[in-house]
Amino acid sequence: MFRTFDRYFINLFFKKLLLLSLIFFSLIFVLTIFEEITFFSDTKSDFYLPFLVAALDVPSALLEIFPFIILITTQLFFLEIIKKKENELIKINQLDNFYLIKILTLCAFIFGMLIVLVYYPFSSKLKFIYFDFKNSYSKDGKYLKHHGENGLWIKDEINNETYIINGNLSKTNYLENVFISKFNTNFELVENISSKKVDITTNQWIIEKPYLFKDNLQIKLENDLIIESHFNIKKINSTFRNLYSFNVFQLINAKKENELLGYSSQDIDLHLLRISVIPVYFSIMVIISSIIMLNIKKNKPYIFHVLLGITLSVIIYYINNIFSIFGLTNKIPIYLSIFFPIIFLGVASIIGLVRINEQ
Repeated sequence: MFRTFDRYFINLFFKKLLLLSLIFFSLIFVLTIFEEITFFSDTKSDFYLPFLVAALDVPSALLEIFPFIILITTQLFFLEIIKKKENELIKINQLDNFYLIKILTLCAFIFGMLIVLVYYPFSSKLKFIYFDFKNSYSKDGKYLKHHGENGLWIKDEINNETYIINGNLSKTNYLENVFISKFNTNFELVENISSKKVDITTNQWIIEKPYLFKDNLQIKLENDLIIESHFNIKKINSTFRNLYSFNVFQLINAKKENELLGYSSQDIDLHLLRISVIPVYFSIMVIISSIIMLNIKKNKPYIFHVLLGITLSVIIYYINNIFSIFGLTNKIPIYLSIFFPIIFLGVASIIGLVRINEQ
């Protein structure tokens, strides 16, 4: 049963969390809107569309910085109760500093569960709609279909000619068993091109010894054919691999599909692990922030705490990023790239908790 001051501290924490989330949401929206206005400036679209598209993108961007919002929220929480001397309630009720940390950690863990179960599916759906909008208004007229049983499908427009491309992604920078249909502006078939292998490393695709089908004739070229494209291997992979537009079930299905086709699923595994540890990650952020706030001098200026929170956020972000790169490049196992930073931060938290009741 929650006591009155329990409810007060919980409400205060979530009020600070909501306030900071709205502030960061607004900042991300403002930064994103300039990019979207630039993107839509050359298209015939309604004036409100850049604002709508930016709003669709913000939730997934906000998800990535939630751990640092949690960290700064905890700082602001302690600043307020110390300023108002409400921490005296703890001593009056014969409680210790562990009490506050336990309350805040529980709040962070529950919030993390809500993020995983409710917020992430919602933000991934908005991210999917975001890419759908951007794709349909792209000035080069491109659009990609998902890589499925019939391989990869690409529609590309170059020099007033439309290319419909079908092929299979390989483990290298090649499309295999490629069939390309070229159409004119009236969407009349100009020619078909077939090749066993196409190098898509750059935007200049190298079609190796292709067959041309034109005017009821089949011609085999001894030399390679080069065509321009808006796509390359990096762009194709990034289009399919923007995993924040996939919900958990779609990620699992994509992983199974990759395994059947013999493709690597490391990025999917990494993303799934990141999502699954969010509640624990949030809890550790609260503990670290609480330990710091209870161990620094009470007369430090407000700007000191803000800068400290930002500095800690940047350091933790780069630690996570470095280990993620190690995981994706097979320097360390994928699971270790996620759990090692958490274990490191967890051990640091335990060491800090040993002394916390001396305050």
